[in-house]
Amino acid sequence: MITIQEGGIASTVQDRGRFGHYHIGMPPSGAMDKYAHTIANYLVGNDADAATIEMTYQGITATFDEDAVIAITGADMSPSLNGESIGTWETVAVDAGDELELAFATEGARAYLAVAGGVDVPEVMGSRSTYTLVGIGGHEGRGLEEGDELPIGDADDTATELVGTQLDDEYIPAYADEDTVRVVLGLTGYRLTEESKETLCEAEWTVSPEADRIGYRLEGPEMEFKEREQPFGAGTDPSNVVDLGYPIGSIQMPQKPIVLLQDAVTGGGYATVGTVISADRGLLAQRQTHKSVYFEDVDVDEALAARNERDERLETIRAEIESAD
Repeated sequence: MITIQEGGIASTVQDRGRFGHYHIGMPPSGAMDKYAHTIANYLVGNDADAATIEMTYQGITATFDEDAVIAITGADMSPSLNGESIGTWETVAVDAGDELELAFATEGARAYLAVAGGVDVPEVMGSRSTYTLVGIGGHEGRGLEEGDELPIGDADDTATELVGTQLDDEYIPAYADEDTVRVVLGLTGYRLTEESKETLCEAEWTVSPEADRIGYRLEGPEMEFKEREQPFGAGTDPSNVVDLGYPIGSIQMPQKPIVLLQDAVTGGGYATVGTVISADRGLLAQRQTHKSVYFEDVDVDEALAARNERDERLETIRAEIESAD
């Protein structure tokens, strides 16, 4: 059992997501940075889909009521165990009664705490992920608070053999602001003027304080739409279209971009002018408020190649961790 002493700013239980229900308006939820989430699980001997604790900007303080094996990945929140600093992106042993404390993020925005056996909250619609907008999944469908008790699942017998395993530096992201976020333009991008299409991938955008698991609102130049008579069923604003589905990562454009993420609504009537590729959504999710975002236009083949490269890298990491036990 993990007992929460302090819940941080926005800490929730997440796995890889709740799939197969998008058509009825249920977003997948799940880890915002799947790369960091997955590696945290591999470091403690879990499958990639085991539930972790996702922490945003400020980490939790928690007590372990039993011996455990943990790993913390993602944003650097200066974790400590009983007041002594511990490493990130590595496997750590925890004794019953130990207190884990994480501070504010210095690099990146989201950290992931994995425990061997996974956070064993009940599944809802096939997932343990928290979707706070409707209050389902995770721990009571909400963010973690003082006094919450999270059960730990049965760990693989080899978990303790992984203690001391460190991820090679070449696999650890730097979360640098200058890293571009790749997008595939399209969907209703035809609504933008040619000048605004160019601006989207040339301008410096800044993450606004209105950036969360639903979407990242970006500040920057105003975008302009081609003049037209609005079709039947569309709203009166130039950014309105007849309702359509929103892919995860799609860039909604009510004047300025909003990148729709894991907890976003699944459809609506705003123009969506492109989609952040799946391989880069974790990079965007690690960009802090007031930090810069630059988009880079790629085609579908490049997006698929990037996804395959990420998946191959994760498979290489999994194999190297397993060979280290």
